[in-house]
Amino acid sequence: MENKNYETKEKTNTEFYVQLGIIAILLLVITFNVGKIYSSPGSEAGGFATGITAVSASKIIPKGIPSVYGKEIGVFYDDVSPNNPTLADATIAKLTQYEDMQLNSEQMDRYIKIGSSISCEYCCGAKAIIFSNGERACGCAHSYAMRGLAKYLLTKHPDMADKEILNELGKWKVLFFPGIHEQKAQVLEANGIDSSNYINLASNLYRGIEQGQAANSGGMVGGC
Repeated sequence: MENKNYETKEKTNTEFYVQLGIIAILLLVITFNVGKIYSSPGSEAGGFATGITAVSASKIIPKGIPSVYGKEIGVFYDDVSPNNPTLADATIAKLTQYEDMQLNSEQMDRYIKIGSSISCEYCCGAKAIIFSNGERACGCAHSYAMRGLAKYLLTKHPDMADKEILNELGKWKVLFFPGIHEQKAQVLEANGIDSSNYINLASNLYRGIEQGQAANSGGMVGGC
């Protein structure tokens, strides 16, 4: 009888330790998974991985004065901000004044290539800021400013490559629509695309990649 009680007690102890071992393993697995969630680059403030990499507006907003043309025409990136709509509109007007510049055939070919590569889709929805013949395709102030800058750089700084000019147009477009480009930058980074490249961020190359995300206009700067 004593042996039977001893065997029963020993069996109970063994089952107890096995259960403890299982519980310990489960706790380790849970701790490991929680750690992965909170340490993931795509984790949000709530601690859950969303696949979207956090990119703050400060990382994509151009600052200072454009190195090639800023002093020439008196524009600063910092002058286009939701905090000072009057100054933003005045800066847009400075860029717009070159929109009627005449181009020769070589310049026009480059202008069509550049202008067809970027749009003002958050304002007018056109496929590009120009048509395939170089005519205006969008009548919003942002498009006028981008077209004006493109013509100015093509005529005054023809040594700039097309990609360099497009990159500059992209910088101003980000300034015109800061919130939506912050959102787009997050989606680009989540897909392994460099959002610090303004051609990636603002041209038609990845147009619409941010669709399906929560709407965030971030306050359009300058009127349409």
